[in-house]
Amino acid sequence: MMASRKHAQTQPSPRPVAILLIDVLTTFAYPDGDKILEYASKIRDPLVRLKGRTRRAGIPAIYVNDNFGDWRSEKEVLIGRCLEAKGSAFVRPLIPDSEDYFVLKPLHSAFYMTPLEVLLRHLQVERLILTGLTSTSCVTATAHDANMRGFDIRIPPDCSCARTPDEHRQALAHLEAAAGANLALSTKLKF
Repeated sequence: MMASRKHAQTQPSPRPVAILLIDVLTTFAYPDGDKILEYASKIRDPLVRLKGRTRRAGIPAIYVNDNFGDWRSEKEVLIGRCLEAKGSAFVRPLIPDSEDYFVLKPLHSAFYMTPLEVLLRHLQVERLILTGLTSTSCVTATAHDANMRGFDIRIPPDCSCARTPDEHRQALAHLEAAAGANLALSTKLKF
């Protein structure tokens, strides 16, 4: 007979909404990392404020992050690397806490070969607020996968970025047209 253990239980969202913070834990040590860091620095404060608003509203925050090819790494090791890298000023105010969820992804989409969909269904989430890096890659791949799975998508333009403002605008226009994404600014989002 197994001994009974108390486990922290995940609860359904009080509102059917979740915020995804995609690849915000990063070292920016990749091609075009310096350019992305330049624009990421401009979305940091709106993203911090949006996460705070969603927390106060009881909306779960789910960090979905690359593992940078380190399959033996843990969340704390990943965070430590990011805090020692050139983008630490971006990462520091966005570090997940004990109430946040954390999912490692092997490639661009937050859904591809991850438990994200199972977690979202357990939390009874219907609407996703997609934020993070970058609108031309991982946010786009995640938005298309979320759309295919029937999730309502919000992508606040002030909480994601790309290598250039033009690339960012083009990516968001594509997601609005092709995936039905709502592009309201973070300050205009209603929960």
